[in-house]
Amino acid sequence: MPIEQYFCKYKIFKRRGHKLKKLKTTHSNTADAASSVRLPWVGLIPLALAGFISLLTEIIPAGLLPQISEGLGISEALAGQFITLYALGSVLAAIPLTTATRGWRRRPLLLLSLICFFLFNSVTALSSSYTITLIARFLAGAAGGVLWGMLAGYASRMVPDSLKGRAMAVAGIGTPLAMALGVPAGTILGNLVGWRTVFGIMSVFTVLLIVWILLKVPDFAGQSTNKRLPLHKVFVKPGIRPILFVVLIWVLAHNILYTYITPYLAQVGLGQRVDIILFVFGIASVVGLWITGIWIDRMLRPLILCSLAGFALASMMFGISSSQPVGIFLAAALWGLTFGGAASLLQTAVAEASGDNVDVAQSMLVTAWNLAVSAGGLIGAALLVTVDVLSFPWVMLILVLIALLVVWKAKEHGFTTKSG
Repeated sequence: MPIEQYFCKYKIFKRRGHKLKKLKTTHSNTADAASSVRLPWVGLIPLALAGFISLLTEIIPAGLLPQISEGLGISEALAGQFITLYALGSVLAAIPLTTATRGWRRRPLLLLSLICFFLFNSVTALSSSYTITLIARFLAGAAGGVLWGMLAGYASRMVPDSLKGRAMAVAGIGTPLAMALGVPAGTILGNLVGWRTVFGIMSVFTVLLIVWILLKVPDFAGQSTNKRLPLHKVFVKPGIRPILFVVLIWVLAHNILYTYITPYLAQVGLGQRVDIILFVFGIASVVGLWITGIWIDRMLRPLILCSLAGFALASMMFGISSSQPVGIFLAAALWGLTFGGAASLLQTAVAEASGDNVDVAQSMLVTAWNLAVSAGGLIGAALLVTVDVLSFPWVMLILVLIALLVVWKAKEHGFTTKSG
């Protein structure tokens, strides 16, 4: 073969090798870029702490009722209205205030909500007037409604689509942490230094969080006018109503027992173990949220179905284990494991169904959630008086099975197979 042909083939192979090397380099760079995408923890953790403050502000009075009662010279029943007024504020304010602030930049709105928590918790810590304190609690609930309405959307805007569910799970971790750690720690602290000091400490913590957000959390623009759907059109978007219905009855089932866990445990001979049972529930909730965070972006629908099925099993275990303490502890662990990720799962489902109108849809979710909290207290009280505390698990089971059926049927909209 002439030497010119050898040189010609050599140049061809060299060009092909260069192209192949370039292609491999490009593919490697793309893979490196994809693998380098990480959750922005420094921005997401403050959102989780904001949720922690909001929920702790709402439920901490449950562990401090005797101290609040003595401090304000009122009955424990009246002290319990601290929780009622907060929930009422969230129910009445979440949708209208979130709708009115859709165009606001996100970080200033978040900061304003936290400033409200600082002010109203400080009033609660300092006020000697029951009426003024209830007003402060109502306004804190309104601030909480706005905050919870924006957290999921805020978190999802910090990350690419492939990490949105995980980011919302991180932002939602404040809920189980408040129940598992915040309430027990606040109760112990209240016994040591007084309930007013507990609210004062939350105010100080809120100031520190405000500084962190100012320094580290990115800001985002509000929703542009041309993308804002009217409230009723968001509500009738395909999938929104099934999700809100599941929120209502799942959280209702949870709160029937959670609100009256003390009389239930007293009935089954574990009245002195309420703190341990709630601790088991809380720790299992954190584990459940962790598992949810790992799989939520790939298996949303299966996770919701499994969580509801597990919750149904836990309800049944509560019903049949009334004379078996070990069974009650196992039921509490399964209860927490299957409910710990509920908020993140439902927030992610409603975010996918609502598209650009996620904040308004989340405010509807917050409203449904707090309605369920209030209804759980009322229905639980009615069952306690008219039937028996041991009926709670069976009512929970019926409600959760209905929720499971709705999720199973909503394959095309709301709880889609695509989400899974």
